[in-house]
Amino acid sequence: MFPAIGLFGVFFCVFGGYIIFGGKIGIIVEALPKEVMIIGGSAVASFLIANSSHVIKKSMADIKRIFGGARFHKKEYMELLSLLYQILKTMKTKGVLAIEQHIEKPMESNIFNAYPSIMKDPFTIKFIADYLRMFSIGVDNPHEMESLMEQEIEKAKHEDLHSSHALQTMADAMPALGIVAAVLGVIKTMASINEPPEVLGKLIGGALVGTFMGIFLSYCIVAPIASRLKAITEEEMQFYMVIQAAITAHLAGYAPQVSIEAARKKVPSDYMPDFNELEEALSAIS
Repeated sequence: MFPAIGLFGVFFCVFGGYIIFGGKIGIIVEALPKEVMIIGGSAVASFLIANSSHVIKKSMADIKRIFGGARFHKKEYMELLSLLYQILKTMKTKGVLAIEQHIEKPMESNIFNAYPSIMKDPFTIKFIADYLRMFSIGVDNPHEMESLMEQEIEKAKHEDLHSSHALQTMADAMPALGIVAAVLGVIKTMASINEPPEVLGKLIGGALVGTFMGIFLSYCIVAPIASRLKAITEEEMQFYMVIQAAITAHLAGYAPQVSIEAARKKVPSDYMPDFNELEEALSAIS
């Protein structure tokens, strides 16, 4: 909701303010299609040149994420902590072999399927299953496991930030593309130097629209989108750091309740359940 309000506010404040203070919107409206074609078209074309097909497709799909925000909220974190507690408790009381069938086929596991919010994210399922599988085959050094998990989280973060980086690069180029459009407008104006002042004034005003649109599209539209995508990615990576904290604490020899408490501390403050709330949820797990 807030991104939509923000976009509306940007257009209202910029163009509304221009009109309120006596600006002639007709000059902008008349020049807008040509300037947008030069700036927007060349920006998109440069974007296609600079990025792989995978990044281009992902960027287009990711733009809608600014309206939905991060995928993980308090409900998802509660389910994740409950799932991890159930797995760690089973390992502690029945041994590693008791969870082998669950980590080999997590999509068929009654433990995993008890948490539908977690099942919606294949990477989370794979992440948990892979590292529990490594533990089952003998990787039991908590520092080694923590390092391996951290490397995979960093890789996932790096790949997820491709869209943000690509859009930020495009935003950085747009003011210069606005200057290109303005220079073309000046060239057109100089070709009409014999025209009366009112005509020249209109042509110069149209040329300056190019500079304005380059800056406006960059700093008011594309750059905020890139920044928002980066913030969403960084927020979502906390979800996997919760898993990392729980598993490494278990490998260090802590009881399931202590391991989950260590993981709870990794939950973003906005979504972190308090100790009693989580304790009540875990006590319901058989």
